[in-house]
Amino acid sequence: QMKNAVNGPVRREPVCDQLACCRQVNLCTLTWDCQILLTGSDDNSICIWKVANGKLLARLKGHTGPVRACAFNTNCDWFASGSHDRTVRVWDTARASCLNILHGHNKSVETVCFSHDSKLLVSGSWDYSAILWDPVSGNLLKTLYGHQNVIKTSAFSIEGAYLATGSWDYSVIVWHLQNEKRRKTLIGHSGNVSCVAFSQLGMLASGSWDRTVRIWNTNNGRLIFTLKDHTGWVKALAFRKDGIFLGTASDDGTVRVWDCEVGKCEQVLQVIFTCKFSPSGSLFTAGTIDLKLHPRSNPPTPPHTE
Repeated sequence: QMKNAVNGPVRREPVCDQLACCRQVNLCTLTWDCQILLTGSDDNSICIWKVANGKLLARLKGHTGPVRACAFNTNCDWFASGSHDRTVRVWDTARASCLNILHGHNKSVETVCFSHDSKLLVSGSWDYSAILWDPVSGNLLKTLYGHQNVIKTSAFSIEGAYLATGSWDYSVIVWHLQNEKRRKTLIGHSGNVSCVAFSQLGMLASGSWDRTVRIWNTNNGRLIFTLKDHTGWVKALAFRKDGIFLGTASDDGTVRVWDCEVGKCEQVLQVIFTCKFSPSGSLFTAGTIDLKLHPRSNPPTPPHTE
């Protein structure tokens, strides 16, 4: 048994438990080094797995509804989860224990994300709102209103000045965290927005059910490129550390790697579900396939906006 700060002891399941996620798995989230995997499922549980050998390290219970979202903080010592039970939970990764239960939404929580300094946590919900939290104290800092449908995805910019939220109202809102009046609503998708990600260079990528990826300039809200090669809805995307290469995973069964300086697809992989770059930027991971991408000899520069 392990001590749980909120609900008492937490049971750690045997690592050989093959029935740990016997209900539908709604999500998977990797640590930055791709060593630990989180899965959240319809049985209300979160499973922590060791990627190298596929062993179950812990099965966490506490949510009273299906787990819809999980995200690690930058150091991966905490992670947050959002559930159909309308709560957000903050967990200690090493101890597999719940640190805080956050109440504020009145419908299912569909996305959670930490800022890069781990001082802020955002959650988005079917109640059409996004809430900013202090993950340490559990205090609700601000509720953000602006979307007209469920918020399904969120991301903080690298330097922490901006927050992006994507919704089934087909829009992305870029919130200026120091001045809410400076928020920008990005219009262009013709389907639900499913994923967003910031690059080191100040670009924002958004993926949609309309089968496109759009690359935006976050400073002025203008569209830089529309990437159109996918034939299924875009499930996930991630920038490499240099901010130029972008990986996108689609329901068409492929992962595409794009050069965002020119808006061109460089590689296509026949895998599905999710994608992630390693810290070195040399290894691209999508499902069970690894791809080597060679670093550029010259430092990248931001693309010009048309």
